[in-house]
Amino acid sequence: MSTRTYDGETAQFDDSRLYDGVLTRRVVAFCIDYLIVGLLLIPFAILVFLLGILTLGLGWALFGILFPAVALIYVWNTLGGPNQATTGMRIMGIRLDRLDHKPVDGLLAVVHSILFWAGNVILTPLILLATLFTDRKRTVHDLLLGTVVTRSDR
Repeated sequence: MSTRTYDGETAQFDDSRLYDGVLTRRVVAFCIDYLIVGLLLIPFAILVFLLGILTLGLGWALFGILFPAVALIYVWNTLGGPNQATTGMRIMGIRLDRLDHKPVDGLLAVVHSILFWAGNVILTPLILLATLFTDRKRTVHDLLLGTVVTRSDR
């Protein structure tokens, strides 16, 4: 893929081939990632259970934040890592890129995930319909953060 420049700005993300099948790949990657998070919950849940026994039940309050904590740590380490993709995204051949060409760091990855979940809680999954009308198949939280999901195999 060649990169053209317009007034000193790269047009790397203008190639429409980068977005072929991205929507379907994002959905499947999401399912894979949350299966992985579910599997990661098992050892942590055992630890919280044992902690609850040791603290006469006080430690069991951690069950309320266990899923979000494990999910955010997973996103921080994978999406915010050098591959800029979670394990599900890597399997599906997509990655998260910033439009300013800087690498995605852990904080941006976590904010991206939190905005996704907050948008779904507030606006229901209908926010995903925005991808049908936006350029580059971007979701609402992609638009807010200046990110785009592209095919990593192209």
